[in-house]
Amino acid sequence: MATFKDIQLLRTTYLRGPNIWTYRPILEVWLDLGELEQHPSHQLPGFNQRLTAWLPALVEHHCGVGERGGFIQRLEGGTWMGHVLEHIIIELLNLAGMPAEFGQTRETSRSGIYRMVFRCPEETVARVALAQGHALIMAAINDQPFDLKGAIQAIKTAINDRYLGPSTGCIVDAASQRRIPHIRLNDGNLVQLGYGAAQRRIWTAESDQTSAIAEGIAQDKDFTKRLLAACGVPVPEGQVVASADEAWEVAQDIGAPVTVKPSDGNHARGVTLELTQEANIRAAFALAEPEGSEVIVEKFIPGTEHRLLIVGGKLVAATRGEPVSVHGNGQATLAQLVAQLNEDPRRGPEQEYPLDWIDLEKGAVQLELKRQGVTPESVIPQGQSVLLQRNGNMAIDCTDEVHPDVAYYAQLAAKIVGLDIAGMDMILQDVSRPMKEQGGAILEVNAGPGLLMHLKPTSGTPRPVGMAIADHLFPHSEDGPRAGRIPLVGIAGTQGNAFIARLVGWLLQLSGKRTGVASSEGMFLAGRQTQKSNAAHWAGAHRLLTNRLAQAAVIQTTARSILDEGVAYDRCLVGVVTDMAGWEGLADHDVLDAAQMTRVLRTQIDLVLDDGAGVLNADDAQVADLARLCDGEVLFYSQNADNPLIAAHRTEREGRAVFTRLGHVVLATGAKERVLGSLAQLSLAGGQQPEVPALLAAIAAAWALGIAPDLIAAGIKTFDYQTA
Repeated sequence: MATFKDIQLLRTTYLRGPNIWTYRPILEVWLDLGELEQHPSHQLPGFNQRLTAWLPALVEHHCGVGERGGFIQRLEGGTWMGHVLEHIIIELLNLAGMPAEFGQTRETSRSGIYRMVFRCPEETVARVALAQGHALIMAAINDQPFDLKGAIQAIKTAINDRYLGPSTGCIVDAASQRRIPHIRLNDGNLVQLGYGAAQRRIWTAESDQTSAIAEGIAQDKDFTKRLLAACGVPVPEGQVVASADEAWEVAQDIGAPVTVKPSDGNHARGVTLELTQEANIRAAFALAEPEGSEVIVEKFIPGTEHRLLIVGGKLVAATRGEPVSVHGNGQATLAQLVAQLNEDPRRGPEQEYPLDWIDLEKGAVQLELKRQGVTPESVIPQGQSVLLQRNGNMAIDCTDEVHPDVAYYAQLAAKIVGLDIAGMDMILQDVSRPMKEQGGAILEVNAGPGLLMHLKPTSGTPRPVGMAIADHLFPHSEDGPRAGRIPLVGIAGTQGNAFIARLVGWLLQLSGKRTGVASSEGMFLAGRQTQKSNAAHWAGAHRLLTNRLAQAAVIQTTARSILDEGVAYDRCLVGVVTDMAGWEGLADHDVLDAAQMTRVLRTQIDLVLDDGAGVLNADDAQVADLARLCDGEVLFYSQNADNPLIAAHRTEREGRAVFTRLGHVVLATGAKERVLGSLAQLSLAGGQQPEVPALLAAIAAAWALGIAPDLIAAGIKTFDYQTA
């Protein structure tokens, strides 16, 4: 069998925002198939069999056929290797736990050169998936071995290293369901939801409304208890201790059994329960001391540990814990029984698992074993149970069982501490009974609580806690479908676009909104230039959208920026396209004639919100044709009052248009017309006469934003335009 040379990866580009392929981030790869251009899948002996043996779930890929097994049909009928690589990568991502569906492969104008894309929300993960998919396809082509498990693990590792944690991820997903945009602000879990002045920020389950003072209080468990007790919330009696001797003394004073724990630890680290013996209490002090700044000894309260999640003063989820034990069979050692326990698919070391592995080397586990007189090497008799861990295993949903009295005390405790999002650790005999009746107590109040236990309980109903937090940050009563959004205008084309951006920004500013502008002439905020260099690209727009001062934004976009980077925002209120020029400089993207510019610049109109508007140049037929792609209203502008497109738009759709007639600018809605002023009257401050098409585009955009015509006319006359 002949050995084929590797498919060449000519270049890879991560498009971080909406682009010519899709609304979401993708990796675009240019492939040179080389000699494989002459060898589609059905002409490679054994290739299809090897590939489907490694990846049997490829049968689920519908491909263009539109039904289960569609891609297999394409394989058997003969398809090219770029298309196959696309599906291999998608399947590897699926196997690694990142659901993936979208991919496309298109031949370029050069024979054997293809553009292959696939959707992936993280660039590093996308590049690892590409590398593993590339290695797999070449192994299948050349009948060589391939480590599939290793490939999947490499992608999983990249996901765990780079992807948002489950708590942050579920909030972001919920916000996306409400069409609230997000921007990741660092390599960790700091995420901005919304744009500009409408934004909120989250960091795992903390928000920019989470008080630093409240978080500090919650970290000091002893102080928290004193605050709660002062307000009538039941808490266990206890005291901070400075030594093992003092721990034993306090235990004697308050009476055994006791709990020993760090004053400001988390995730149940260093916590030991139900201690009665002096040796055990001293050992527990040694475990707790490294985990916090101080150690607390408190009265042990019998019952089951519960975690109640409070968001915005309301109970949204509750879970119940259970001790972890193994049961002997008279043959296996304790270590072997624990190894079997750790094989439970719900247990694992990463955040995605609701339960942790049991580590026999942990001090708290060793102390439990010592109290029971067993070691990891002990063979556990038939029927005997060995307790391994008493706390930290809250994963049984009990939200529907919570008594209103229990919920009341949890909500009260969150308010006393001052947390908008809080995880309440409570000890209860029965969550469905009143708190004090059963002698229950609040053990801890946690800021930034983990959400995975509510998302993936080991039993019971998963709870939409991410949506509860998204709704808390963006109440439905505020802004409606525009929650998290500011008025955003996107402008694409080449003809006077920097002028259009700045004039629209000025008119928005006059309308009462502090407006930022990112243009080829620099960055502007509230009329002041903050950056002189070109900002008409992804990074410039990104900086503007993260600025909390911006109550509105105007962003100039170029065709090259769309092709090189994608658009920095997900949707816009107004999208403007002025012309289709500039294709001559885009040959490196295989744009070789004017007709291909439609696919590029339609992106700007594809992003218009349903309640927004597309502003299009009716004097350019190719631009005007984009009207069919706009989800919102369409406003045409033209230098010709008799433009047939505008006439049809006005009569057939009662549409709006801006045009010139006999030297005057006219605003029309259906048959109604209003003269804004003559072109001579609409000169800029200092008497400068702008280019008419650019002026009309800016007027149409401002009108689409709801700015009153009188203010538009006055604003034009006061606009002091000087090129940067």
